[in-house]
Amino acid sequence: MADETRRHRGPNDEDPPSGLDPYTEYDDFDLPAYMGRTSFQKLPELTDGDALRARHPDIAIVGAPFDDAVSHRPGARFGPRAIRAATYHAGSPNSLQLGIEPFEWMDVVDAGDAPVVPANLERGHAVIRRKVLEVAQAGAIPIVLGGDHSITFPSASAVAEAVAPKRLGMVHFDAHADAANSTWGVLASHGTPMRRLIESGAIEGRNFVQVGLRGYWPPPVTLEWMERHGLRVHFMTEIEERGAEAVVADAIAEALDGPELIYLSIDIDVIDPGMAPGTGTPEPGGMLSREVLRAIRQIVGTVDLAGMDVVEVAPVYDVSEITAAAAHRCVMEAISALAAKRRDAGGTPRPSGRSRDG
Repeated sequence: MADETRRHRGPNDEDPPSGLDPYTEYDDFDLPAYMGRTSFQKLPELTDGDALRARHPDIAIVGAPFDDAVSHRPGARFGPRAIRAATYHAGSPNSLQLGIEPFEWMDVVDAGDAPVVPANLERGHAVIRRKVLEVAQAGAIPIVLGGDHSITFPSASAVAEAVAPKRLGMVHFDAHADAANSTWGVLASHGTPMRRLIESGAIEGRNFVQVGLRGYWPPPVTLEWMERHGLRVHFMTEIEERGAEAVVADAIAEALDGPELIYLSIDIDVIDPGMAPGTGTPEPGGMLSREVLRAIRQIVGTVDLAGMDVVEVAPVYDVSEITAAAAHRCVMEAISALAAKRRDAGGTPRPSGRSRDG
């Protein structure tokens, strides 16, 4: 942004303004990441629906701190907070990959968390859906921080409702298909959201593309259901043989075979557990974090993104915080790719952070 719009000193100013009060020379947005407000990247917090509609941000971060639907290790309810905290940046960061300061081009806010309470699965999904729908109907792209993967059913359903009559396709990165009928009789577990989305009609099976599947689940009966309903699947073996970029290019074409918009779902366990150990169902042999981040830039830079989630970050299993850092970068790559698209199309910058909240 232009220097004359600055009211405070920035963390990387080479020639900072003179005569500033030492107590107030830095805005909270520009103070170190470990202090001040706890929103994503210390962006403005805008949790009220009316305020969201009045501001009409480009992107809104939504927390879904819910893990009551897991089948193995719990802990993803702490994911949203960990992802928000997983940064060392202060002020407006610069993407070296895309050559852009995303928060100078996109108005991004943190819409807070859906008001989830524990031990109430039905209510948890209902309030997540309502929160995401509120954001999407305000004209913002919701980026949802999970939470276990069951939250994709209410989140993507809300986005599909908000963008109708336009059709929504999905690209889903995961070690597991999450298309079972039930998990020990539970229809809304983290192993079932993709089947619920397709059965509900929110997304058609042929426009549902999965990338990175590997290991020993799902069983043949689930794979047969997926084949009957036209789901497109790219196993990890294909990525090993053809390369991630070629596979992702195919996934984009398949997901856009009819729909105008894309919902992107990233289960952090698509990344090899050596790089992302903090998750509920780690599966060896996964993608590299750099491959996933490149894939996000590739997808978001190509499609019209309607919504996104990053799920299954369980920080208790990762003392080094690298899983939350990977999830944080997934979000940043999407925001940066959206900003680069606006710039390259000759759009007008809509800065967030310091320039919009005083």
